[in-house]
Amino acid sequence: MTIKVTVFKSQCLELLRTLEKDGKPIEITRHGKTIARVLPALKQVNKATKPWQRLRGTGEMLASPGESFLSESDFEANQ
Repeated sequence: MTIKVTVFKSQCLELLRTLEKDGKPIEITRHGKTIARVLPALKQVNKATKPWQRLRGTGEMLASPGESFLSESDFEANQ
């Protein structure tokens, strides 16, 4: 959503509630130029979780079995 700074000023709380609900960023403009972007906050992460555990399930295997350093059985397990 793109909105003029004067409109943002007058409707700030309502716009932030909408952002919280739908998660879509708000771009604020002055004289047609973007001066700020309001983004939703990142989800809280359990501090007890190790950094590499937070990455689990976020990768993508792009290699073919012959192109990888993994053995054939390891490669199939990662598919």
